[in-house]
Amino acid sequence: MKALLLSATAIALSAALPAFAQTPAPAATSEPIGVTMRGADGQPHGTIRITQTPNGVIVDGDLTGMQDGEYGLHFHAKGLCEGNFDSAGGHHNPTNKQHGFEVEGGPHAGDMANIYVQGGVARFQQFNPMVRFEDGDAPLKDADGTAIMVHGAPDDHHSQPTGNAGSRMACGVVFPAS
Repeated sequence: MKALLLSATAIALSAALPAFAQTPAPAATSEPIGVTMRGADGQPHGTIRITQTPNGVIVDGDLTGMQDGEYGLHFHAKGLCEGNFDSAGGHHNPTNKQHGFEVEGGPHAGDMANIYVQGGVARFQQFNPMVRFEDGDAPLKDADGTAIMVHGAPDDHHSQPTGNAGSRMACGVVFPAS
């Protein structure tokens, strides 16, 4: 009886092996891109690391030199951080969605959760499933490039077109314009 059970198990496993062999491996996770965040005065405010995964990007932040509070965080449409950072354009939105997580027809691909600063430091990790580095509907590496922006106020996740997130406080180029 024991030999019969072992034989049946071996047959079942060998029949299942081809199905497992045909399952494609998940896409590789990329090496993180390090983005230096700077204020309009040129002073560094830390680093954001962005890592592509098979399902979107992970955004890891370690920011300093900021007042305590809550701030908006977005990917912006142009990989340029000059002057008061208007050079970065609006939120990254190649699919022409409405702004905000709380809005029908939203969010922008560049919309992300707010970050919190305590003791002058913000350490955070967020996941954005709407963007990829080079493929999909909202690639970050396109002809205009992409920036990441910390705004001077929290995003309310519904006001158009920016969520009332306030001024542009710190900016970093993720991918420069090509």
